[in-house]
Amino acid sequence: MNSPHNPLDADTLRRLQEDVIDSYDEELELEVDDRILDGPAGLSDEARESRRVYFRELFRLQGELVKLQDWVVHTGERVVVLFEGRDAAGKGGAIKRITQRLNPRVCRVAALPAPNDREKTQWYFQRFVSHLPAAGEIVLFDRSWYNRAGVERVMGFCSDEDLEEFFRSVPEFEKMLVRSGIRVIKYWFSISDEEQSARFLARINDPLKQWKLSPMDLESRRRWEDYTRAKEVMLERTHIPEAPWWVVQAVDKKRARLNCMHHLLAQFDYHEVEHQPVYLPPRERHEDYIRNPVPADMFVPDIY
Repeated sequence: MNSPHNPLDADTLRRLQEDVIDSYDEELELEVDDRILDGPAGLSDEARESRRVYFRELFRLQGELVKLQDWVVHTGERVVVLFEGRDAAGKGGAIKRITQRLNPRVCRVAALPAPNDREKTQWYFQRFVSHLPAAGEIVLFDRSWYNRAGVERVMGFCSDEDLEEFFRSVPEFEKMLVRSGIRVIKYWFSISDEEQSARFLARINDPLKQWKLSPMDLESRRRWEDYTRAKEVMLERTHIPEAPWWVVQAVDKKRARLNCMHHLLAQFDYHEVEHQPVYLPPRERHEDYIRNPVPADMFVPDIY
């Protein structure tokens, strides 16, 4: 941590170490939401070891994702990753872990709301096109144009003609993206009937998670079989060599995150990009500079 180019005194080194610990705490904050920290009953030795392995691999894979990000910027690659799956399948959790340590100017998430009245009259793919990456960018779609083959089909938001046109168009649309140099990677997060039920019940009974539930989510639970049939047709008709589907077994959320991150990294022949050493310039000081005091009533109260 102590660089010969920027020698650190003991106090600065201590503060940097505390910052590293604070970054780990960010991970723990995410995991608290999954209720894995020690509760009244504690964790078994096996669970503690599993947790240690999870965090070790998570940090390692996130480090590799930083290398991938640098390589994408360096080479000018354009990358699109689609995350699809049933409600509560764990797509959002995987996306959080992938993006957590990346530059949001390089790797951004596109989570589009339902189309407005104007967008409903556009070419179906039009509102997605504006979110596609430029050179040196990665875009993760938290749900994508495949809404038409899933929720829109099941909930009756599109006609049979619209659906058939989608299935005719989407392979050509994705082939066109690939021919233009965009990498298209598609993930389907798969969970069981029982696991979705348990996750919905957890959201219903947890005030911190109830915001995740919508009337559409609850209706999707009732129409489980309809969504299954829609998924099967979608995978069959849109699994193409240029942009194949990859199924993530997501009943175990932590394993699903690690497996997805590992697989995503394996899709690229990336390497670590060499960077010039960074030098911190000395601060300039001027005798005539006087710092104005901040009024006391502008400070946020020190409650903690």
